[in-house]
Amino acid sequence: MDMTTLPLVALADLFPRGVAQYAVGGLLIGLGVAVIYLGTGIIAGASTFLESTLSYVSSVPRFNRAKYLASRDWRVVFTLGIVGGAAVYAFAFGEFGWTTDVQWWRLLGGGFLVGVGTRVGKGCTSGHGVCGVGSLSETSLVNVATFMAVAIGTAQIVAALGVSP
Repeated sequence: MDMTTLPLVALADLFPRGVAQYAVGGLLIGLGVAVIYLGTGIIAGASTFLESTLSYVSSVPRFNRAKYLASRDWRVVFTLGIVGGAAVYAFAFGEFGWTTDVQWWRLLGGGFLVGVGTRVGKGCTSGHGVCGVGSLSETSLVNVATFMAVAIGTAQIVAALGVSP
């Protein structure tokens, strides 16, 4: 094998369906968070959006901060836009249904651990990874490095143990 083709083979293995959809998605995410920040001065982190949405149904002081109450309506619209965007994609490309072999209880457990991680890390990957790294926040750079190290380490351990979906 010629060494000049090696990176292309590795890329094809990592992205068997190509990179275009990921590149377009990344551009749209970047555009969306830039518009929100420029228009409101608020970083578009999904965990903060969830907290502000919980102010509708919870009396817990954490969810009823003045900044959440003042901006929760448009944050709900943004959150619905995330879900709506996935629906538009599904309709446009005909990709419906369950797309993973991972058991539901593992997804639920993983989601719970991600939720705990967003509290411990004081934000989620969208807030730190997209917005924080983009603004060169030292806290976000450390958090994203930690997210990645733990994710890669966990994937390696799970693979070594032979765990499958």
